[in-house]
Amino acid sequence: MESTDTTSGAAGHDPEAKRKIVNRLRRAQGQLAAVIAAVEAGEDCRAVVQQLSAVSKAVDRAGFLVISTALQDCLADPDADGGPKPAELEKLFMSLA
Repeated sequence: MESTDTTSGAAGHDPEAKRKIVNRLRRAQGQLAAVIAAVEAGEDCRAVVQQLSAVSKAVDRAGFLVISTALQDCLADPDADGGPKPAELEKLFMSLA
């Protein structure tokens, strides 16, 4: 998986946004643990797929929150050195679509 300074830096500027992102990722981590347990227990495929869907949505929401935070930073200070550029934010957004 690829990491960029834009996403980690954007969350780092706003402690509240960082807290929300971490909470969403922890929720996804718990949901993924439930999926693993369901597979190991031989649960019905419908239940496993439903749980996988929840994990996917939780991770996507965390990603959108990272991008949203970066976009807010970009709008607040569009000339910041090393800050996210609109084209880069668009590319990141589309990677989650």
